[in-house]
Amino acid sequence: QAQPPLFCASTHSKLLSPATTMLSVLFQADQCDPAAPFFGFMGVTSALVFANLGAAYGTAKSGVGIASMGVMNHEAVMKNIIPVVMAGVLGIYGLIISVILVQNIKAPYSSFNGYAHLAAGLACGLSGLGAGLAIGIVGDAGVRANGIQPKLFVPMVLILIFAEALGLYGLIVGIILSQQTKACSNGN
Repeated sequence: QAQPPLFCASTHSKLLSPATTMLSVLFQADQCDPAAPFFGFMGVTSALVFANLGAAYGTAKSGVGIASMGVMNHEAVMKNIIPVVMAGVLGIYGLIISVILVQNIKAPYSSFNGYAHLAAGLACGLSGLGAGLAIGIVGDAGVRANGIQPKLFVPMVLILIFAEALGLYGLIVGIILSQQTKACSNGN
């Protein structure tokens, strides 16, 4: 039993078979969506905003610990500034991805590119946010403990390095995702 032809609004009242309708949907998927750059710019924004949120939290939380430790042991303040520096680097990771992504947003811009750039920004930004939370908590407790027991400096730095690596993983994946491209079929 044959199926009746379908009505397709995009062809202005022409009757099409199911196979023709499916092909028209497939061909439209390869065209440039005018909303695609929105996703690319959201990737740019996500990378910078989330990475900077992580950097800000890590800096603030570690800074509170340094100030508290400095009251007890002011000679060790400069030695214990490491968590603040490591948290600041997370913001640089977000900036790097944002610059790479914004340079790749040019017409014609496919939906594939928009989604890939959104994924790149989220990978870097959210990894930076997670790393900033870890650096802030470890930095706060670590510098306070180091102010009382100096032998805890090396373990604190090792823990901070592993926390920073989380942000670096996001940067690496973000760079890889930012290089994934697919051209538009209609050339718009």
